[in-house]
Amino acid sequence: MEIEKLTKEIRQRAFERKEPKTPEQVGASWYNDDLTYDGVAKTLFMILPTPGCAWALGDSGGCTMCSYVSDCTLEPIDTDTILRIFHDHLSRHPIAEEDKISVKLFASGSFLNPYELPKEARDEILKTLIGLGNVTEIIVESRPEYVKEEYLDEIFEIIGDTLFEVSIGLETSNDYTRLNKINKGFTRDDFENAVKLMQDLKESKGYNIKSKAYIFVKPILVSEDQAIEEAIETARYCDSIGVNRLSFCPATIHSGTVIERFWRKGAYQPPWIWSCIEIINTVRDELDIPALLDTSGFGSRRGPYNCKKCNKDLKHMIIANNLTQTKIDYECECKNEWLAEVENCDMNSSTVEIKHIPLY
Repeated sequence: MEIEKLTKEIRQRAFERKEPKTPEQVGASWYNDDLTYDGVAKTLFMILPTPGCAWALGDSGGCTMCSYVSDCTLEPIDTDTILRIFHDHLSRHPIAEEDKISVKLFASGSFLNPYELPKEARDEILKTLIGLGNVTEIIVESRPEYVKEEYLDEIFEIIGDTLFEVSIGLETSNDYTRLNKINKGFTRDDFENAVKLMQDLKESKGYNIKSKAYIFVKPILVSEDQAIEEAIETARYCDSIGVNRLSFCPATIHSGTVIERFWRKGAYQPPWIWSCIEIINTVRDELDIPALLDTSGFGSRRGPYNCKKCNKDLKHMIIANNLTQTKIDYECECKNEWLAEVENCDMNSSTVEIKHIPLY
């Protein structure tokens, strides 16, 4: 497939330019308020040291917008090293002071993949968190193929009735976009099967398990108007199959990716912040499902952008409204420019299917 070939080539060039990071360089953590299922509460965010996403390290080359694998070791890490770094970061934050906290564990790939995070390390991390006595939610990320009953059985044997959320990068409900523009490597059916398995285990075994979908805003080869409609339609789809929570991820240009190649060739621009607001306002208006809007890269040259007058204000407002789940109400003169682009962006679009991407 053309997109897979291009992604793999660009990924390989990025690896050649970068030195793999040490486990200590990969590990990171921060601590702040976030929206949990019980309302706003202190949340520990932790990036675990891993070799990186197996999908990106394999023959596929990974997803067209993601460079997280370039920030990993690219080689397996032994359990003792992972646990040492985990405990070091755990000790940096005053988590014992709270009655309850939420913990989000990121692995720059799939927490449930034993190649990326060995079972021994995974189990010890979970035992440690449960032993703290005040962890009420544990949130992880995984591709759908690793959402397996045997893995979840092992996890719930450790965590008991603690809430466990599995976040999956669905990106879009449109299979063509996901496979041919994002190079995600799985279908909507694969996603539905993973969500249904979690729902079935909740029903049959009483597991306190939830699902979350990441929705990517504006892949390559998608206009501003199409990006808005596709993101909203994806939210409706997720709600219809019982996904518990949504997180919208507007495009930011990561180094060493296909999306960066398009951007440098003048063939791509990240979404307007207005587009992101249109999406989140519509979803909060129509659906009851909790929805977050990520603000990474907002106002930067490589991220969602409006104008210098409103970039910063809107970023702060979105962060605050993520906690309250209320709509964004704001006006700026640059909004008319955005409306004009949305109205006219498809005027010259071709209906001919793309056969070749001339970006070599």
